[in-house]
Amino acid sequence: MKKVYIAGPLFDDHERKYLEEISAILEKYSYDTFLPHRDAGLVKGEFTLETKTRIYDTDMENLKSADIVVALLTGRDVDSGTSAEIGYAYASNKVLIGISANNIKVLNNFIWGLFNYGKNIFDGLEDFESYIENLNN
Repeated sequence: MKKVYIAGPLFDDHERKYLEEISAILEKYSYDTFLPHRDAGLVKGEFTLETKTRIYDTDMENLKSADIVVALLTGRDVDSGTSAEIGYAYASNKVLIGISANNIKVLNNFIWGLFNYGKNIFDGLEDFESYIENLNN
């Protein structure tokens, strides 16, 4: 079973829900997913050294072991944490898949290039699911 790390901003309920929808699509096709806010937790209250270390170590362990990284590429600019995860995945020769969620802003050209010159970026969940379904047929 392929393991998928799902990267994306976690700043509000909308972003987290969208990431959960990405995970549900992948799980429907029998992928093993790691979703940072679900599986490592969200920072609530004081952001202590212990909490920061635990979350980072859990995220990094799962990023290292992933076969595929799916990244949500939304906002005025791609989230800095998401960008770091994308860079790590690219340098580690992992399969990268992006979802722009029909973002109205032009995507950073360097980020675009890391996703096979934009060929591995999908506009929304329907296009993403069609791609995943085709991979499994």
